[in-house]
Formats: sequence, C-alpha cells, structure tokens
Amino acid sequence: MNLTKSRALFFMGFAILLLAKAGSAQAPGFQPVGTIHQIMVGLVAPASDVIFAVPNHAPKDDKDWASVQNSALTLAEVGNLLMIPGRAKDNGNWMKFAKALVDTGSEAFKAANAKDAKALEDIGDKLDEACETCHAKYLPKPPQ
Repeated sequence: MNLTKSRALFFMGFAILLLAKAGSAQAPGFQPVGTIHQIMVGLVAPASDVIFAVPNHAPKDDKDWASVQNSALTLAEVGNLLMIPGRAKDNGNWMKFAKALVDTGSEAFKAANAKDAKALEDIGDKLDEACETCHAKYLPKPPQ
C-alpha cells in the first residue's frame, strides 16, 4: 500500500473515532427530578387506585378504559424509573421489587387493552402484593 493510501486510512479512522466520541459525549444521562416519596404519592398511588377500583367500578366506555390503560402503563414505567442509577436503593431486592412493578404494570396494561376487568381484578391482587413486599423492606417506619 502506498503512503497516500495509508495516510488516508489513518485520517479516516481518526475522523471516525472523533465522531464516535462526539456522539457519545452528547448523549444525555439520567437526571432524576422527584424523590421516591414524590413518585409514590404522585404517580404510583393514583395509578394503582385506578387499577384497584376496576372490580367495583368496571370501566363503561372507551374513555374509562383509556384511563385504566394509562394508569397501568404508568405503573409499568414507574418500575423503570425506580431502577435509575442514583435513585435505586440497591442492586438486590430493590431491583427485584421494581422489576415486579414493571411486570405487574405490563400485565395490567395488556389486560386493560383487552378490556378484561376480571384479569385486572387478579392483577390488582398481584400489584398489592408487589407493593406491600417492597414497603415491608423499604418504607421508612414512623417514629414511635
């Protein structure tokens, strides 16, 4: 290979490395905004209340079902939010419990999309269990 081709390959490789570095340097990182408590009160509690209400107040129309779908989706995505580095309490049970919220919320989302009130009743029980298991380990105990 002649010197000109070698230089051209060298500069092309160098340019590719610079572009790759520039692209990765611009990628945004996670930026948690709310506290765990704010997420629980502002997102999880209202969304789970919608799921828990389905057995006694079954959705009657598409608007009601959309509310259940959105609430289920919120629960699933909150599980992901709880796994963000800097927000996760540990890499053990916290991650397992957050994943359970993702899985249960996903199940609820599928059931809501299918407009299956009976399945949502069963999923509500699983959701309650997932929340209570996590709370037993991580919810701060009130002072006595």
